[in-house]
Amino acid sequence: MKTIKYILGLFVVIIISCSEDDINLNYLNSIQAPSNVSALFEITQDNSGLVRITPNSEGGVNYNVSLGDGSGEPISISQGENVEHIYAEGTYTVGIEAIGITGLSTTVSQDLVVSFRAPENLEITAQTDPSNPFIINVSATADFAASFLVYFDTSNPDEEGTPLGLDEIVSFEYAAVGDYTIRVVALSGGTETTELTQDVTISSPVELPIDFEVFDASVFQGFGGATNAVIDNPDPDGNDSAKVGQIIKGAGETWAGNVITLSSPIDFTTKKVIKMDIWSPRPGGRVLLKVENLDDSNIFFEKEVMITGASTWEEVSFDLSEIDTANSYQKIVLFFDFGDEGDGSADWTFYIDNLKQTVPSTGSFLKLMVEDFEDPTPTLLPFGNNTTAEVITLDDLPAGTGNVTENVAKLVKGSGAQVWAGVTLPLDEPLDLDTYSNISVKTWSPKVGAIVMLKIETDDPNVFVEVQMTTTVANAWEELVYDFSEAPSETWTKLIAFFDFGIEGDDSTYYFDDYQLTNNGTPQSLIENFEAPAPTLLPFGNNTTAEVITLDDLPAGTDNVTENVAKLVKGAGAQVWAGVTLPLDEPLDLDTYSSISVKTWSPKIDAVVMLKIETDDPNVFWEVQMTTTVSGAWEELIYDFSEAPSETWTKLIAFFDFGIEGDDSTYYFDDYILTD
Repeated sequence: MKTIKYILGLFVVIIISCSEDDINLNYLNSIQAPSNVSALFEITQDNSGLVRITPNSEGGVNYNVSLGDGSGEPISISQGENVEHIYAEGTYTVGIEAIGITGLSTTVSQDLVVSFRAPENLEITAQTDPSNPFIINVSATADFAASFLVYFDTSNPDEEGTPLGLDEIVSFEYAAVGDYTIRVVALSGGTETTELTQDVTISSPVELPIDFEVFDASVFQGFGGATNAVIDNPDPDGNDSAKVGQIIKGAGETWAGNVITLSSPIDFTTKKVIKMDIWSPRPGGRVLLKVENLDDSNIFFEKEVMITGASTWEEVSFDLSEIDTANSYQKIVLFFDFGDEGDGSADWTFYIDNLKQTVPSTGSFLKLMVEDFEDPTPTLLPFGNNTTAEVITLDDLPAGTGNVTENVAKLVKGSGAQVWAGVTLPLDEPLDLDTYSNISVKTWSPKVGAIVMLKIETDDPNVFVEVQMTTTVANAWEELVYDFSEAPSETWTKLIAFFDFGIEGDDSTYYFDDYQLTNNGTPQSLIENFEAPAPTLLPFGNNTTAEVITLDDLPAGTDNVTENVAKLVKGAGAQVWAGVTLPLDEPLDLDTYSSISVKTWSPKIDAVVMLKIETDDPNVFWEVQMTTTVSGAWEELIYDFSEAPSETWTKLIAFFDFGIEGDDSTYYFDDYILTD
């Protein structure tokens, strides 16, 4: 139809252009069909399969191009135009119909060969995932590649390749540690391929704490008829871990057990307690923990404990305080009901999780605030006839009875009050005496030698424990520490204090504050509190100043609990690394303590405060960063230096708003303390 319209149009032109006598169309009879019909094939050299087809002929004005791959109807184009089409690799017969001015046509066929070249310059990138040492992330690049196939373990003949696109990453999690060979096949889009292999090593350090989420199961082995595995947590009630260790004591030896071999010896210098979560179906069972030398099984230390069992998760503590730290221990061995033979049934199936080290109750200093009488003020219930108790502010304290917090509790044991008069503090949360063994309380008494008895009680008043302490000063604050390590495991919901216990009331007034759970270990070690004599501060970093000031020099709202504090101004234009150095009179004791705490006051939230420890050689240092969480208020930042090597650390260096150029902001800091 297109050809007819073209010819009619030509006739119209002829008629308009000539008079009737001049029309002579006889020459059309001499026009022949197009000849020398052919096509130019231009194949893009990128393995995309894109082909440009440009037909040509003598006498052709239009063309119908049949692509030859069954993709559709012929495509019509005019002389000088072309067709673009993407082919798969192969040989195709392309049809070219050339149509001349008179509608006559000539059709020819021409073979098109699409052959892809093999990819070149193949490179593999295989990296361990930072969140899981068993996962490898793989990407690849190659010239002329259309895509890739990744085989993560060439030793597995049944493995199917994982498709990998250009600029993509595929991941694979290996089941165990070991050496593996990755094979990557670069695909051209056709039959041509290029291959490359790369060896990877999967390793995971096995060290405490262990939670089985990322764990090398090859170091978890049973013996004597016991078996083990790492499985999905069968009971998330009481333990929300995804993975746990399973131990089955099968028919075999009465001493059957399981061993976890660690990557390095356990450090028992200060943390001599091993805790773990245990799920046991056997009520009143026993668990024996043994730590053993890597090479000599005769070097060991063991501790057996009773467990509740009854198919619930419970935390169990093994106190190894008596262990000989001169020996090396690198194996953790567990025996369930040592001396009894198992049978491999559900009654002999146990689960373990969350193995970790902690300090014993006689170890490093721990504290947890129970009540400090700040807002909201708690309920106080006095008893014993003519006895009153209330929470008051510092303004209501008599001269000379100043305290370090805003509110304190006051008790008046009036004339004629019972010898057992006192005050009850109901608790919002039960006391955690499983973690902490002591209760401390700050007291102020007008008498030396007055008995202050502290009583803990459950909701049943018949279940209680009492401990007595005696005041050693009069008309001054002192901290009394009460040892409740012998208290049974109960839900302790009340704290009851008896002042001048055993003596009838005589209108004496007592103050108390800061009920805290603590332990009876070594207290924190003060490094510097900036009291007299004031230490040397060495600011650095351009336009940065540092000095020790008194509370009187602090702006309103920045009160601190000690008389002196340190002040740093990071002036406009100060270096991003500007800070202040505190030379130490004594090296830091990081063999006993693992952390350093410092009280800070910042005008900004999310300001990085970096703490650096340094030897006399400035090239030997260790840095830890923390971030402020409040602005315009004091907070305590605790820096973990447990990974710092054993050196003679003689300098403490603080960087405020680290990484940000100075902007005239002022920072305060106080009380550098060694702690765990």
